[in-house]
Amino acid sequence: MLDINLIREKPEAVKEGIAKKNADPKLVDKFLRLDTDWRAKTKIIDELKGEQNLVSDELAKEQKADLISKAQLLKQRIGDIESERETIATKRDELLMRFPNVPFADVPAGKDESENKVLREVGKKPEFSFKPLDYLALGEKLGIIDTKKAAEVAGSRFGYLLGDAVLLEFALVELAMKTLIKEGFTPVVPPDMIRGEVYMGMGALSAKDKEERYYLPKDELYLIGSAEHTLGPLHLNDVIAEEELPKRYVGFSACFRREAGSYGKDTKGILRVHQFDKVEMFSFSKPENSESEHQKLLGFEEALMRELELPYRVMEICTGDMGWVGARQYDIETWMPGQDAYRETHSCSNTTDFQARGINAKYKTKNGKKEFVHTLNATAFAIGRTLIAILENYQTQQGTIRVPKALQAYVGKEEIGS
Repeated sequence: MLDINLIREKPEAVKEGIAKKNADPKLVDKFLRLDTDWRAKTKIIDELKGEQNLVSDELAKEQKADLISKAQLLKQRIGDIESERETIATKRDELLMRFPNVPFADVPAGKDESENKVLREVGKKPEFSFKPLDYLALGEKLGIIDTKKAAEVAGSRFGYLLGDAVLLEFALVELAMKTLIKEGFTPVVPPDMIRGEVYMGMGALSAKDKEERYYLPKDELYLIGSAEHTLGPLHLNDVIAEEELPKRYVGFSACFRREAGSYGKDTKGILRVHQFDKVEMFSFSKPENSESEHQKLLGFEEALMRELELPYRVMEICTGDMGWVGARQYDIETWMPGQDAYRETHSCSNTTDFQARGINAKYKTKNGKKEFVHTLNATAFAIGRTLIAILENYQTQQGTIRVPKALQAYVGKEEIGS
């Protein structure tokens, strides 16, 4: 959630920021009206409590009927106004949940993904002496991807990984974990389910995101959309010592998404599915260091891509295409020769103190003051999409797949299907 004081002190800046993310700037005025009422009620309660203390002091000296009556009336009045204030606070807090994070001022303004900015292209696209196949044709031919049987079992947007595709998956997990542990990340296998109030605190149940979530009403739990959602709450209600920051985690989890907003897009195959595995980075940072930490996380993403020798480009995401919680976001898009296109494989976001406020994650400065941390997240490998990139970029004319050098020791072979 946003800092209430930011909305109070810089309402026009907040209006401008949330409008860039396609949220209604009128939310600010509605919020401030409720906040003004809340503050007025608070002032009255404080004044009445002050009067109540004076009456209590008088009663301590002498039990007079008129003082007893006045004390009872004050108690009733305070209770009534506190109830009114609580109702206002509930409405105000509900409204606050409709505010996205405010993007940094220098984030490119734009309405959708068409206005994202290419920062750089890295690596050489492979050249083939034959027409490259897409990953699904390759996977089905090699017997390592089966979406037809998965559709019979679970419906559309599911897939089975079989044989060497499974070895490739765990090779990617091993590569990511070993690489990032050397960089000081703590490995985590987090819960795949989360309580609603914690999910809300992570900013993942906004009106924009809620349709994406799978909810289990009997258990009052949600399935997570990314390890990020339960890595952040590792420090729910915690106060981290300043010297421990940045505190970095790398988590492996299943991810569950309805793909509610992707009707008709990538309905075949495993690129856009309801369930997939991912290795995710998550960092807790001091506020003044979060922008440099963001660049470091992006650097770790790129280092892993260079290990796989896959051609990619780095995109700075415009305000209209950013995630709800992000103040700045980069994506990596990997070249897919079978599709003759770049496709998104990684995301990397600085969420500033937006999530930290929702989960009450703070750090203690050296002078003893408690401040909210900044949180950041970044994809190490979204397994399915990385497998797609490997299949398409490393295919041979014979229909086999060369295993990237960085994965050969884990997979135990140099080529799949030979």
